[in-house]
Amino acid sequence: MNPEARWSQELETPTAGFFEAFAARIAEPDGVRDAVREAVKALVPRIDWEAYQPHVPHGILGLRAVFRLRPLLETRSFHRALGIQLHMAAHEGRRSAQAAAQVASAKGSGQWRNLESFIESRRPGLAYAEAQGFELPEPADFQRLGRRVDTDMANVGHKAVLVSDLGDLHEQLERPKATGRRLFGLAAWVAATPEDSFWARRAAKRLGENQVALTWTGMDPDATALDPWVREICDLGLVALLDRFTERIRFGQEALDALTALVLAACEKQLDARRDLEGKTAWSFVYLANLARTRPTDPRIWCQAAALVNLFPTDEAEERIRPAALAEPTCEGLLEAVLDAEPGPAMGQALGLVRSGMGDEALAALAEAATRNDPSFNHAHQLLAVAAVADLMPHLPAFAREALLVALAKNLANSQGSGDLGRLADRALSALEAP
Repeated sequence: MNPEARWSQELETPTAGFFEAFAARIAEPDGVRDAVREAVKALVPRIDWEAYQPHVPHGILGLRAVFRLRPLLETRSFHRALGIQLHMAAHEGRRSAQAAAQVASAKGSGQWRNLESFIESRRPGLAYAEAQGFELPEPADFQRLGRRVDTDMANVGHKAVLVSDLGDLHEQLERPKATGRRLFGLAAWVAATPEDSFWARRAAKRLGENQVALTWTGMDPDATALDPWVREICDLGLVALLDRFTERIRFGQEALDALTALVLAACEKQLDARRDLEGKTAWSFVYLANLARTRPTDPRIWCQAAALVNLFPTDEAEERIRPAALAEPTCEGLLEAVLDAEPGPAMGQALGLVRSGMGDEALAALAEAATRNDPSFNHAHQLLAVAAVADLMPHLPAFAREALLVALAKNLANSQGSGDLGRLADRALSALEAP
């Protein structure tokens, strides 16, 4: 059996030979690209998306995060991360073969007016089928779909993130027709599921008819000036927070200031997160990174982001884990501390590296740590969080980058799971590379 056929068989019915089939497939010319194309094409119709509602399984979603981290990783580590993420996707809950075949064959006319009607009337199956009628989804199609869901915070904002990330994954895979239709169809399906515009409506009521758009031309934010804003986001109740946040926006607050304040508040929430809430709390970084990439000016979207960060609990500062004092921080020490589940030393290593001008190296070490963790253990939150931090870093001043990397180190060290899948993937990759 050739590598392509063997890989297709593993996607259909995963076995103990999954990683061997993956390793053989990616060894082919354009193998990485084609392996992911084939996985998306096969798995999107098979995964039982309805059974997960209101949640979204992260197997397909996390693929974009793996590609985002590719520049930070050695080749073997990238292949490991991709293999275990595809393994997770292949093991998501599935529809029956008959139902999957019906989904795979569904095809509408590919008209935007029909697609938008199905989204508006909340008919995800029809929205998916209509999306299959698009000859080749373009970036503009994903962007248009994104604008339809940007004030919909169902499942804490997964819709906007998923649409944007699937559009980016489509670009990473070089816009294949069949796979692109699957990705666009999944985005349309999720867009048409039940809506939650509670926060957007509350924000709109406070902003009034003359809503002020946020601009991206602000000056470099100042930590001292942003501190009161951070305290409001972290400490106020939702009603008081929306009152204060919308008041700031009406006075012409810049988007970069808002983004930095939200990131600092999200970092504080991450430091306060219990072990069982590490992954869920890190979702705030993913949502904020999507804002940094899509650069919205609608103030309601920024109010939603503030409400999302505010949603997670805040504890007393003196009860938080503190970075351990270290004489000589190293990337190797950071990786070891994370893998040994030691949050204090991991935070100290990250802090020391950043202050030594090695923030990029620290991020690469944290990316490597995420590739050693089974994504099915925590719904790929580690990979999603590291990719989000990579997206956020270029938009932030130095003090916010420092806080972000320290919070990420704590998150990864405090949410370690099994590395068995990674070791299995490494074994298969090593066997293929052996002379």
